[in-house]
Amino acid sequence: MKKPGGAEKKKVRRSQSLQSNTDTPRKQAAPKDVFQVFAEKARDHKDLVSRWAVLQETRVEYFRGKDFVSFVRNHLELKDILESDRSLEAEDIANILLKKNLLVRCDRVVKTVRPGKKKLSTFPAHLEIYHDQVFSENDAFFAWTFVKRRPLWQTLLSFCWPVLTLAICLFPVYPHQVKLLILYSCAGLLLLILCVLLLRGLVFGALWILLGKRFWLFPNILAEEATLKELFQFWPQKDEGERPKWTARLFYAIAGVVLISLLRHHAPDEAARARYQKRVSNIIDDVLEWSPSLALSGMIEKQPVVNITEPNDNVTDNKSSDEKLFSSGDLDDETIPNEEVDEVTETTEDSDHHQNI
Repeated sequence: MKKPGGAEKKKVRRSQSLQSNTDTPRKQAAPKDVFQVFAEKARDHKDLVSRWAVLQETRVEYFRGKDFVSFVRNHLELKDILESDRSLEAEDIANILLKKNLLVRCDRVVKTVRPGKKKLSTFPAHLEIYHDQVFSENDAFFAWTFVKRRPLWQTLLSFCWPVLTLAICLFPVYPHQVKLLILYSCAGLLLLILCVLLLRGLVFGALWILLGKRFWLFPNILAEEATLKELFQFWPQKDEGERPKWTARLFYAIAGVVLISLLRHHAPDEAARARYQKRVSNIIDDVLEWSPSLALSGMIEKQPVVNITEPNDNVTDNKSSDEKLFSSGDLDDETIPNEEVDEVTETTEDSDHHQNI
């Protein structure tokens, strides 16, 4: 029989282990830095005006010092993230972010005004690290140093790129109607882009020559660092450049007229345009009408067909074809050379002579 003392010892050990577990405090995760959270919220906020630039061969997102001060003053609710430090001013918050290496102060690389401009660009495209890492509002730029958290739609879009690449590669095997839809959609989109670029170029050239004004429709349509909202901005900003000289406007007007006259004089005629259109349409038809079934049928037709199960028929067919080729009615005496005829007669005579012997 089992001793009852052993069971009591086990119960005591279990009770002691439970008491030790309750007495030891649970390990809690280290709280996240409130300034890190503030920096992430401020960077993701749409009211903080920021741009992208190149800093030591690295693309960074940056903002101006005065924009940060106005942003903090207009959004005091973000200070609640700082908890006990919510009473700090915008300059003090920025200095703490600089000390925690969440920000880095930068300066513009090009410090001279470009020819034809009255002042420096508001957001330069190239930056360099400033020697004094202290916050300032006067022509100071600050770049974020931490990696921005990717939103969910960007993650989903990254998975769609391989699918899109595979779909492009499988274009030849699509049905004919799908090919036509893709072709006309891409052609329409390309035509729309070309028309917009041509229209903005014509408007700019006409207003620049006639009035001396720089007026670009969709001014950010070709910008690399523009956001989606700025990319489709229709009306341009106020022209800050100097008015061009009348001699330059007259020169470009004459050059434009000469170029248009040359293009019109050397334009292809109707026959050449028809030939080119026919050639292009044939290429497009070949792409649209291609299918795997037609390709496989063409490969099968090129291969010679040999029926092994019926050799006698093939032999008889070969004999009949030989008889047809070498029949006496088809060959004339004129087609056979005289030398070959003499050789044939000599061989027949020799054979008859040997038989007689």
